Amino acid sequence: MSDTSLLSEVALTLLPGIGPLVTRQLIGYLGSAQNVLNAGPNQLLKVPGVGPALVQVLRNSTQALRQAEQVLHRAEKDGARLLYYTRPDYPARLRPVPDAPVLLYYQGTAELNNTRTLAVVGTRQATDYGREQTEKLIKGVAPYQPLIVSGLAYGIDIVAHRAALQENLPTVAVMATGLDSIYPPAHRRTAEKMLEQGGGLLTEFTFGTPPDKYNFPARNRIIAGLCDATVVVEAAKKGGALITAELAQDYNREVLAVPGRLDQPASEGCNHLIRSQRAAIYTGPQDVEQLLNWDGALQPAAVPVGLNPADFTPEEFSLLEILLAHKEKQIDELSWQAQLPINQVSTLLLGLEFRGVVRALPGKKFALV
Repeated sequence: MSDTSLLSEVALTLLPGIGPLVTRQLIGYLGSAQNVLNAGPNQLLKVPGVGPALVQVLRNSTQALRQAEQVLHRAEKDGARLLYYTRPDYPARLRPVPDAPVLLYYQGTAELNNTRTLAVVGTRQATDYGREQTEKLIKGVAPYQPLIVSGLAYGIDIVAHRAALQENLPTVAVMATGLDSIYPPAHRRTAEKMLEQGGGLLTEFTFGTPPDKYNFPARNRIIAGLCDATVVVEAAKKGGALITAELAQDYNREVLAVPGRLDQPASEGCNHLIRSQRAAIYTGPQDVEQLLNWDGALQPAAVPVGLNPADFTPEEFSLLEILLAHKEKQIDELSWQAQLPINQVSTLLLGLEFRGVVRALPGKKFALV
């Protein structure tokens, strides 16, 4: 991958009004960030959802390219990696999430594609009970060596990070700021220890981004999308922990909640999640082990007869895996989730249809035969 490619990828994220969904649409149709920035108005207007105003933004990318050069220099200086959604080192669990960031800034050595990943979140006003349950949870799952993910905030988040460090587990903080701005500042030493002990710091925000209040709900989708399950230890009626739990559900990830006393405000959110059946009840680390089959009690699902990976190209099989999980999908959704250009997906589906593996449905949808 050339520096020019990375420069274009970063620049595209710095242009106003172009979020993750639009970026995926543009690259799905035009093939790369370079192609998007070099495309003429007629090409751009053929992309669904792109109008004259957006074309004007894309055609005036000089300033964004200059800013991207500065970002690349800063990343090299600070030892940060830039993870673009079309590249192999982008977190695999996060890639299928439709609104996931297209670019992540990462500092650290923790494997983001760890075999086992667990998010632990909760209120900033943690009680002694919440802190104790968080520490017991981390200690209980430590034999499985999961990656522990949280948000570096006061309360349950920082307890989870510190408990992971105590158990020598890799732990990653998903930040609502740039990598150069640890928030809250009181947790800087913990962040440094995380980097020293094989953990990491991850954000979608470029260098110099302050802790704007709107960034915190946005970062919660990364926490939810990175992990196989989210455990909510304590949560009030409203707050970031409940947002993370709702997002995890939307992404078809497991959610567990620690029950608490009925007269304790810090447990109202968890008790509500359990009562409304939006989370499994957590009674101890064994619940996580069993729900995620870390204990190996459940046999892994077999690949259906006739879908031997050896019979297909990696790109073909990635489409088939999506259809296995979702029964049917529109071609645009297949393109986003497989991270393949839509014209390539169309060609692959046509070939699979001729082979009798998939069938076309009304509304540009496809399903397995």
